[in-house]
Amino acid sequence: MEVKSLLRQEVAPFFAQFAMLVAAAIVSDQVLHALDLVWVGRYLGIPGTLLIVLSFLYSLRKRKMITVGSPKALLWLHETLTWAGSLMVLVHAGIHFNAVLPWLAMIFMIINVLSGMVGQRLLHRSRQHLKEKEERYRSHGMSKEEVEREVFWDSVTYDLMAKWRIVHFPISFVFGVVTLGHIVSIFMFWGWK
Repeated sequence: MEVKSLLRQEVAPFFAQFAMLVAAAIVSDQVLHALDLVWVGRYLGIPGTLLIVLSFLYSLRKRKMITVGSPKALLWLHETLTWAGSLMVLVHAGIHFNAVLPWLAMIFMIINVLSGMVGQRLLHRSRQHLKEKEERYRSHGMSKEEVEREVFWDSVTYDLMAKWRIVHFPISFVFGVVTLGHIVSIFMFWGWK
């Protein structure tokens, strides 16, 4: 009986999806450079940040701080706006090494996006995959101990992924603080003439 591993069926496509975000940012940056529109990338940080901030409507709804909108629709909006905003911020950052604070903000944004993706997509699919795999083994007459032995590494992988909630909020908070620091420093050193 051939059963795909959790790593190959769920984790690898997850990283492929994240790689598409990074690739889209690289291609967009290259297109802007080729069209001599590098200045556009400089200002993409503003709408990108606004989209990310707007995506927090889902978090406010989830914590019952607002009552408007359905959680499912706001979750979809959260994912979409965060992805689009992150793409814009990545293009904004480009490969320019101007200061430490913007790079810290970008690194925390990437970590935040990864932890959010784990929470929404990967964890749900992985739980479902693990359950189906256990049922398939049981349906073939395996004992409880044999099933546990067969799904051990998948269970370990799932348990590690399930801890995403512990880190997602603090990462979001640090990302927000560092981003705010970056924005404040821009206003301080802008060259207002």
